[in-house]
Amino acid sequence: MTSVIINSHIGSITLEAMLPVVFSAEPPAESGVWLCKVCFERGRFYRIEAASGAGKSSLCSYIYGTRTDYSGRLLIGDTDAAVIKPEQWQQLRRMHLAYVPQELGLFGSLTAFENIELKNRLTGYAERRQIEHWLERLGIADRADWPADRLSVGQRQRVALIRALCQPFDFLLLDEPVSHLDSVNNRLAAEMIATEARRQGAAIISTSVGNPLVLEDAKILRL
Repeated sequence: MTSVIINSHIGSITLEAMLPVVFSAEPPAESGVWLCKVCFERGRFYRIEAASGAGKSSLCSYIYGTRTDYSGRLLIGDTDAAVIKPEQWQQLRRMHLAYVPQELGLFGSLTAFENIELKNRLTGYAERRQIEHWLERLGIADRADWPADRLSVGQRQRVALIRALCQPFDFLLLDEPVSHLDSVNNRLAAEMIATEARRQGAAIISTSVGNPLVLEDAKILRL
């Protein structure tokens, strides 16, 4: 199998008959993802619709390389994810795979800006004025100096989205990223994310159980 190419773009992520181990005894009767062959292509937008408990967070974790409890195959480019070494996964996450998990993973004692800057210091990707523009765009510039644990869930989601944009990426994974945003902030977040993804020629894979990120031209798959 071809070695994963760290310094070039990852053009596709392919699922081949994948299924979470927990579903092995009772596979889903109808799914457009599990036990199917699905190819996510760089430059395209995807929305994964699912009921709660259908495995959407598991799917994101598999692609991000933090879980391996599945059957079938996952290909990152042409490389089977099973042979990718830990240090290669670290580089993939730094240069090619951005992720906003459902739990968000913010540090409660750090301010909104400090949470974003912590990521940006690792990548050196975004200028301060760009981060400030994103904060203003999403209506939380006045909360930049607030500790994350004082923010509402919707405000924390917006901080996590900005943090995810502070790196180069070929694929942006978003697990229920706007579940606590109203329609106006959903639209603003979607426009901002789509603009950055298009600028990088990247794909977006976003999951939803009912309040989806409103992306134009997104291909919809049912989990």
